[in-house]
Amino acid sequence: MPQHQMPELRPQNYLDERPAADFQEFHERSRTHPAGWIYELVRLILTPIALLIYRCRAISVPNVPGDGPLILAPNHFSNMDHFFAGVFLRRKIRFMGKSQLFRQNRILDYILLIGGVFPVRRGHRDEEAFKTAHAILDNGGCLLIYAEGGRSRSGKLGDPRPGVGRLALESGVPVVPVAIHGSQSVRAWKRLVFPKVTVQYGEPLVLDRVAAPTREQQLEASTEIFDRVRSMYVALEENGRKGVVTALQARGQRVASSQVQTGRKPSRA
Repeated sequence: MPQHQMPELRPQNYLDERPAADFQEFHERSRTHPAGWIYELVRLILTPIALLIYRCRAISVPNVPGDGPLILAPNHFSNMDHFFAGVFLRRKIRFMGKSQLFRQNRILDYILLIGGVFPVRRGHRDEEAFKTAHAILDNGGCLLIYAEGGRSRSGKLGDPRPGVGRLALESGVPVVPVAIHGSQSVRAWKRLVFPKVTVQYGEPLVLDRVAAPTREQQLEASTEIFDRVRSMYVALEENGRKGVVTALQARGQRVASSQVQTGRKPSRA
């Protein structure tokens, strides 16, 4: 995306100096309760916006398991990415949000609390956030964690951070790489510019479980996951939505033909 078309973003505050105790209420509820009625209300409100205004469409939704513990690992350009990633899924996605969103006002806190969002204290090694993430996965939940750790502010894909790799290695649960293309310009709605957004779900990836992975192992795992995100994103950038769908259909036909020739039954998509 040309730099001159990038919407202006507020300066980031990467350090939250408030004590961890301020956020314990959100962790405790997230560990024991699923996302509540607010999740469905927000989905109801934002689905028409995503589908009609941003013409959001999904590719390879069946790659996302319908139940069981799961990590979704998308790239991140916009605050709408949470909703773009979840609008096509029946599952309720749990989100790890920056702590600066919390304790701003009671209404927002209630929305986040009942909506299933929990905080991660930026600028700290926040073990409470990982404890909550593991509790959600232990309960069979679906957790979204951005591979880049936060929003890319350049309009281009950023670099992977170790968080998603750590969680994938420690939990051993499937990770679905997710490419979200087009959401860089979501903020341009103020100029009546509404980008076309595409969400592509990659094939699940399961990494060998490591009880206490080193930072190098975490980053290596994150890189492996994000390489898949990057590959899908580049294909969408170069070939467009229709081109990617056509290529996937051709690939599926080749796989089915190969399985028939070898006497194997075609696998289910």
